[in-house]
Amino acid sequence: MTNNLYTLNPVEITMYVTQNCSDCRMAKAYFEANEIPFVQVNLEGDDQATEFVQRINRGYQSVPTIIFPDGSLLVEPSIKELKNKFAAS
Repeated sequence: MTNNLYTLNPVEITMYVTQNCSDCRMAKAYFEANEIPFVQVNLEGDDQATEFVQRINRGYQSVPTIIFPDGSLLVEPSIKELKNKFAAS
């Protein structure tokens, strides 16, 4: 099954990141610690990903932008917001 990386309805959780983003590292660590599968897309060097993230964030390159298969998304979430998202699942 192939994940469409540039949609608001991905097959898998898709996290858009940049390399030097501490919030991105925190979110990635949370997902890995809780064994939550996700696809990571680095904006650096990926013009299509960068344009997609800016389009859904009203022109901002906000990371991490995390899109869920149910169509919901979190932008620059705190640990509490991530916990709440998965507690509601």
